[in-house]
Amino acid sequence: MKITIVGAGTGDPELITVKGLKAIQEADVIVYAGSLVNKELLKYAKTKEIYDSSKMNLDEIIKIMVKSVKEGKKVVRLHTGDPSIYGAIKEQIDELAKHNIDVEIIPGVSSLFAAAASLKIELTLPDVSQTVIITRPEGRTKVPEKEKLKELAKHNSTMAIFLGVSLIDKVVNELLEGGYSKDTPVAVVYKASWPDEKIILGTLNDISEKVKKEGINRTALIIVGDVLNPKYYSYSKLYDKNFKHGFRK
Repeated sequence: MKITIVGAGTGDPELITVKGLKAIQEADVIVYAGSLVNKELLKYAKTKEIYDSSKMNLDEIIKIMVKSVKEGKKVVRLHTGDPSIYGAIKEQIDELAKHNIDVEIIPGVSSLFAAAASLKIELTLPDVSQTVIITRPEGRTKVPEKEKLKELAKHNSTMAIFLGVSLIDKVVNELLEGGYSKDTPVAVVYKASWPDEKIILGTLNDISEKVKKEGINRTALIIVGDVLNPKYYSYSKLYDKNFKHGFRK
């Protein structure tokens, strides 16, 4: 017995994988993250047995999935973006295992990559940053001391901050305290790939004011780092005519 956890991708319904779309089409029961999954995807479903998990707690979600699987139904748990990033899937997997129910996971396009596409940037650049830190600020959910923003900021690498736009002042202060300069470029992407997507560009010196002016306090990703506006970077060795590798002599 198993259920299928599907990453719905970011807002654009065309960004779901072919495999994920097929799972939706074949499902007898769908439990979807109603607050963020684009409901356009539900039009592909043959079933009318669809549950919005934004109104449910963990026990209620598990109860529906277990009951449906034991009735021999194909169950899809539809998550936003890619479920491996802040998807709260581990707890669901563990609870389902108590009922001898396994899971298959179909990855999806994260809002991070949709945001990077909208910004037309490369998150890693030679001589600028070869590391991307994916994190979130401390709010009601605590983070380990060594993973606080001010500690991660010491690397001065590209940083993608989820769930932090409502705490923009706190985020900026911690990044500055950690070592980023005030002129470090910042992009805030609201609802990446949705029709009402909005991009706010600035630096750590002014991004907080700009975000507040736009009234954005949720559903936005913060990307920080010089890759957004590099003063200098080296071209990749991959396509350098003087660089030899296994596929090009």
